[in-house]
Amino acid sequence: MTVQNEPFQIWLDRFFQAYYRHQPVNATFIGEQDYDHLLPDYSAQGVEYALAGVARLLKEAAGIDAAQLNAVERMDKTLAEGYLRIQQWELAAHHFHRGNPSLYTGEAIFGVIGLFLGSNKPAADRVGAAVDRMMAIDRLLTAGTQNVRTAPLAWTQRARRECLGAAAFFGPGISRLSEPLTHKQRQELRRAADAALAAFVRYARYLDGVLSRSDSADYACGGDVFDALLREGHGLTQNGDDVAAYATTQLTATHAALAEQAAAFNVQHWRDAFAQLAELHPTIDGYLNRYTQLWAESHELAVRKDLLTWPDFPIEYVPQPNWAREAAPYLYFLFYRAPAAFHRPPVHRYLVTPIEASMPADEQERRLRATNDSVIKLNHVVHHGGIGHHVQNWHAYHGRSRIGQVAAVDCASRIALFCGGTMAEGWACYATTLMGEAGFLTPLEQFSELQTDLRMAARAVVDVRLHQGRMTLEEAAAFYADQTGMPVEAARNEAVKNSMFPGAAMIYLIGRDQILSLREEMKQRAGSDFDLKAFHDKFLSYGSVPVALAAKAMREEAHHAE
Repeated sequence: MTVQNEPFQIWLDRFFQAYYRHQPVNATFIGEQDYDHLLPDYSAQGVEYALAGVARLLKEAAGIDAAQLNAVERMDKTLAEGYLRIQQWELAAHHFHRGNPSLYTGEAIFGVIGLFLGSNKPAADRVGAAVDRMMAIDRLLTAGTQNVRTAPLAWTQRARRECLGAAAFFGPGISRLSEPLTHKQRQELRRAADAALAAFVRYARYLDGVLSRSDSADYACGGDVFDALLREGHGLTQNGDDVAAYATTQLTATHAALAEQAAAFNVQHWRDAFAQLAELHPTIDGYLNRYTQLWAESHELAVRKDLLTWPDFPIEYVPQPNWAREAAPYLYFLFYRAPAAFHRPPVHRYLVTPIEASMPADEQERRLRATNDSVIKLNHVVHHGGIGHHVQNWHAYHGRSRIGQVAAVDCASRIALFCGGTMAEGWACYATTLMGEAGFLTPLEQFSELQTDLRMAARAVVDVRLHQGRMTLEEAAAFYADQTGMPVEAARNEAVKNSMFPGAAMIYLIGRDQILSLREEMKQRAGSDFDLKAFHDKFLSYGSVPVALAAKAMREEAHHAE
């Protein structure tokens, strides 16, 4: 049994206490329920308090001798210190609470929605926390009007769109959600929701009347900051230029592969082949069951091929709840939201697009084509609900790294800790490659994954060049449309998202390819003794930590074993 260093564990306790106190909405999604009644404090006093806490924790960490820690503790110390240094930048920079009005709308809305997604508490037990948070929304949004005096117009427009989602959720959404509750609880929720609605009306007025007229082109974090994010958050030795050069090479190679293979599908251009996928979709009666069927098939194949340890982590595909449907199109409302790391319910619900017999026939057909077999299989089963995120999350929650247990939990607008990105998205993208190798994908689905490769490579290029100030939002959107075939609106939305979260778009390509490289290296080392299942289980046991750090640990262990 590995001996733990008690002073370090006490320090790590303080780290998490400070984290949850400053980011209580994240705490809710992680499953730390003591903070369910709070919203973030972005007042000048609140930010000053948070910065002082960060400085204090970093000073204390400097006095902890890493040589006295075990390997997992050393990794956690590295990641915690990296997170704290990133927080020092975020809390002082213009990029987040000082310059992004969407930060406030996201925290306010999902602070309440998060209480009713994935909790193992009955809805009635969450009414008090929901009321407290709704009554605190005015203070949070008022801080937004005081802190954000200029912002890129695209960010203001996103915040304005989220205000529409807030109107739908705090209006009819809360009424629908509260239907099973007592009359008194419905009244309490309605009164608090009305206060939240009024606060959003005032915030929307500020966005329209003031902020939308104060457009700023200040959406780049800067090349030096971007490189620091790669180093402190993702554990990379490469800088932004290295990432962009690699991604550009991959983009060129993938375009060549698409052009070469297109003839096999009797099309002139590779984009034309993908239209065939929309024709392969379930019937209206078989739609919901198709998710479960393909999930079961993927599970059976992974077990039969001995790919990894597939845990008993029940998942249920269900239609998006009625109370969320009107608001969801305006929000960061995910189909699969990582289960809480702590206090998880016995079954995790995966919320799928509702397609019902009561809908007009043309809308049924549109939704069935958009959610065809390939989308269900590749996105909702492999990438998210099965061997990808869901299985990786289980391994993370049972890992020894305390940072790795929580880092990749989905929160209001991004994952809980930046350092979880390359593992979470890298593994999910690798999982699709793995299932293709195992024979789970049709030839056309395999071909369509090359377009996914294009998007991953393009994201990495845009991520770097946007934040180095070498590409504008308009150029980024045009790059996506030209290089990957993204529709114009989707390309624009992707570029805006990339601008808001530096270092978050390159994680798909870099994470996946680091895993593939590590697998090949370990295979070469072990020769005929290489065990794919053992490799995957060992790799996943590190939790949601940077792939670069997990790979380094596995290389060191393999070296000592030789």
